[in-house]
Amino acid sequence: MPLCMGCLNEISYPEAVCPVCGFDNSKPQTAPFLPYGTVLNYKYVVAKNLETNGESTRYLGYDKTNGKIVAIREFLPIGLFDRSAGEEKLFISPESKSAFSQAMADFQSYYEAVAALPDASCIIGVIDAFAANNTAYVIEENDDLITFGEFVNHNGGHLDWDVARPLFMPLVTMLENLHKAGFGHYAVSPSNLFVTAAGKLKLGGFSTENERKRGTMLKSQLYSGCAAPEQYLCDSHLDIATDIYGLTATLFFALTGNLPANAKDREKDARLLISTNTVKRLPPHVVTALANGLQMKREARIADFDDLRAQLSVASTVQAIQDQISRTASMTPIKKEQVRRSRVSPTAVGIVAAVAALLIFSSAGLYWLLANPFDGMFAKESSAPAETVAPTDATEEAWSGEVMEDYTGKSYTEVATSFKGVLKVSADGEYSDTVPEGYVISQEPQPGEPIREDNGVLYLVLSKGQRSKTLPYISGMYYTDAARELTSMGFVVKQQLEYSSEHYEGYVIGYVGHSYNDVVDSEIEITIRVSRGSGSAD
Repeated sequence: MPLCMGCLNEISYPEAVCPVCGFDNSKPQTAPFLPYGTVLNYKYVVAKNLETNGESTRYLGYDKTNGKIVAIREFLPIGLFDRSAGEEKLFISPESKSAFSQAMADFQSYYEAVAALPDASCIIGVIDAFAANNTAYVIEENDDLITFGEFVNHNGGHLDWDVARPLFMPLVTMLENLHKAGFGHYAVSPSNLFVTAAGKLKLGGFSTENERKRGTMLKSQLYSGCAAPEQYLCDSHLDIATDIYGLTATLFFALTGNLPANAKDREKDARLLISTNTVKRLPPHVVTALANGLQMKREARIADFDDLRAQLSVASTVQAIQDQISRTASMTPIKKEQVRRSRVSPTAVGIVAAVAALLIFSSAGLYWLLANPFDGMFAKESSAPAETVAPTDATEEAWSGEVMEDYTGKSYTEVATSFKGVLKVSADGEYSDTVPEGYVISQEPQPGEPIREDNGVLYLVLSKGQRSKTLPYISGMYYTDAARELTSMGFVVKQQLEYSSEHYEGYVIGYVGHSYNDVVDSEIEITIRVSRGSGSAD
C-alpha cells in the first residue's frame, strides 16, 4: 500500500487526504525540494519537507530496508543552485560551482565529525551519508521525541537545578568532544534540543560554521536569545566561548522559563531579566555561572568547558571556606587523651556544629553579595522598585585620557580613517529613512566614554538605507551580474530556468511576479527568470 507523505502511515491508493494526519497527498512538493516519493541510495523514500535553513533542508523519510522512519537532510545552499519542480538533480551555474563545491565539502566533513563523536547518546544520531543528484545527503535518526520547550512547559514552565543539572552536563562533554574534533555547534537552543521517552536530552540542528554567522556565502540562521554577540558580526571568529554562550542561554531558559534578550539588544542593556523568586530558589554558584557564561564580551565569558563544569558544580567561595576548614583540621591533631578529657554530649556537639555552619554560610553569602562581580547584570522583577546603590571610590580620579568621539551620521570610510582601534560592524545593519546607506546610525561605546584598554573596539550599526527599494532593469543582464546587484540591495535572489529563443543561456529574461520599477520590501525573496537557451521543454 502507498504511504502518506505527511506521516508515512499506509493509505489506500485512491485516498488523497490522509485519515490519520489530514495531509493532502494530491499536491506536489514545491520546488526546489525533492518530489514526494523520490528514492535515494535505493532505499530512502523522501516525504514532506520538515524545515530548511540557508545550508540544508530536512525531510521526513522512510527506510525501505527496515521499515523505520528517518530524517533525510539534503545539502541545499540558498542562492548557489537551482532545481525546477519535479526534478531531482541540482543545477549549479559555472559561476557558483567553486563556492558550492567548497560549501558542500565543509558540510560533508562536518557530518563525518558528528558521526565519529565518541558518545552519541545525547545527539540526533547519523545513520548514513552519501552523495547523489549533484549534492550531499545525511540520514539521521527520527526517534519519538518531544521538543525541549514542551518538556519545560510540562514541568511547570521551568526546571529546578537538581533536574536540569543531570540533563545538561552530558551536553557539556559532547560539545567539548566536538570542539576537540575541530568543529562547533553554534546553535545550542531550545529549538534544537529534544527529550527522549527515557528523559534524556538530544541535540540536533547541526550545521557548519558557514550557516551560524553573518558574512559567509550562505544565508545564516541564528537563534534569538541564544546566538552570541560575535555571531552577528560579519564573518567573525567562533570558538568554545560562542558555544558556551548558547548552552548557558538554553540553561537560563530551562531554569527561568524565559530566554535572555537578543544579543543585539543586550548591547544597549546587558542585564538579564530574572525574578527575585528565581534567584532565591537557585544556588548562588549557578546564578554566577549563568552571568559568566552570558557575558557580552568574549574575553570576560567562560572560555573552556572545564571552567564551565567547575562553576556549575560548586560555589567557589563556599569551596574555599570548606578547604580552609579541612586544612585547619589537618594541622591540629588531637590526642585521644584530650578527647576523653574534653568529651561533651552529642547534643552540645550538634548545637556547636549548627552555629558554626550558620556562621560559615552566612559569611559566604555576605561575601558573595558584597563581592559579586556581576552585581547589576541581573534586572530583577519585583512589585516594589529596587533600590540602586552606586559604588563609590574615594581614591578614584577623574578620567583624563582620550574619550570616544561621536561617529553617528558619518560614513564608514570616514570612521575607518580616523578611529585608531578595532572596528566591528553589525552585518545586519538597520533600515533608516533619515540616515543614508553606509552611514553610522549608532555606536558602542557611546560618545564621551573613556577609551581604555578594554574598550578599544568600536561597534557600529550602519544604515541599510530605506527599507523599500525600486527594482532595477535586469532583462538581458548575465544572471550573476543581476543577482549581485539585487543582493547588494538586500534582496534574497532565486532563479527560475526557462527556455528562450530571445535570450542566450544564463541571461536574464525578467522578474517572476514583479516588474522593472516596482517598489518592494527589500527583504522579500525575488525570483528572476533565467534562460536555458533555445530549445524545447521536452
